[in-house]
Amino acid sequence: EVQLQASGGGLVQPGGSLRLSCAASGFTFIDYAIGWFRQAPGKEREGVSCISNGGGSTYYVDSVKGRFTISRDNAKNTVYLQMNSLKPEDTAVYYCAAAVMCGKLDINYFEVWGQGTLVTVSS
Repeated sequence: EVQLQASGGGLVQPGGSLRLSCAASGFTFIDYAIGWFRQAPGKEREGVSCISNGGGSTYYVDSVKGRFTISRDNAKNTVYLQMNSLKPEDTAVYYCAAAVMCGKLDINYFEVWGQGTLVTVSS
């Protein structure tokens, strides 16, 4: 069964950090780029970051550049999103998804989706 499992969300104060994980199974992980998306209440799902299949290329939406870092461990079939200096506007359900290429975080490229993990940034 093709599956992506996101984890690591939680409640954190503004300025704090969290690391999200996305564990993959059921497909050849190294053949796929992995993206992180988020959806806040009442808003559309937006692309946050993506990493190419080999890890050599990464992409970030402007609002998280310099604060978030995406990485992958192909031996563990896992992608990570390190989130630092979190802001209340980062509050959302975060999803990971797989695609043949990052495609500038175009949601239409992403074929396989995991369930979300909730990140809440609040004092």
